[in-house]
Parts: sequence; structure tokens; C-alpha cells
Amino acid sequence: MSEEHQQFLSRVSRLENKHEAMHNGYSARIRSDGLIVVGPKRKIESRISPRSVVLFLAAFILFKGFLIASIGLDGYQGRLSKLQAGSVFEQGGAWIMFVDPLSLWTATQIGPILR
Repeated sequence: MSEEHQQFLSRVSRLENKHEAMHNGYSARIRSDGLIVVGPKRKIESRISPRSVVLFLAAFILFKGFLIASIGLDGYQGRLSKLQAGSVFEQGGAWIMFVDPLSLWTATQIGPILR
């Protein structure tokens, strides 16, 4: 096969791949020289990264530990029991704010700093 024919087949293959990719949607943009270029739409990635989820959970554990350390474990449990006796939303909040070992450990570490 000649080199020109090989280049032609390569261009045809690229065009077929681009056409298949545009089957799921396409977008057009204007380049700085005024040429309109149409290309396949990019896949949209999730805006919530695993790192941000871990940071949110760490901040939430620190918040619960701070509450337990500042109010005291008995006062915190009393407030949770009031939430459990409330509406469905309050019961959900009590379920989320339960005293887990990690937040209790955080409270023991923060407690001496607060006093």
C-alpha cells in the first residue's frame, strides 16, 4: 500500500471516530481567526471530588467533637434524646448527630484545649 493511501485511511478513521463521538452530542465554538469548529461534547465529570467528601466528613466529626467537648457528654445525650422525640426531620438529625467513637475521641482531645 502506498504512503498516500495509508494517510487517507488514517484520516478516514479519525473522521469516523469523530462522527461516532458526535453521535452523543456536539458543540460549536468560534476560534480566534473566525473559523467555526464543531466537536463532540465532553463528558461532564462530577463536581464533587472524593477529597471534598473526606474533608466535609472530617469537618463534621470535628464539629461533633467540639459540641461534645463544650456541652459535655451528658448534656449532649440529653439534647439528642429531645431530638429523637421530635418530628421525622429531628429524628433524622438525631441519627446523624449520634455519638460515635471517632467524635468521642475528638472531644477528649479538644476538651483540655477548651478548658
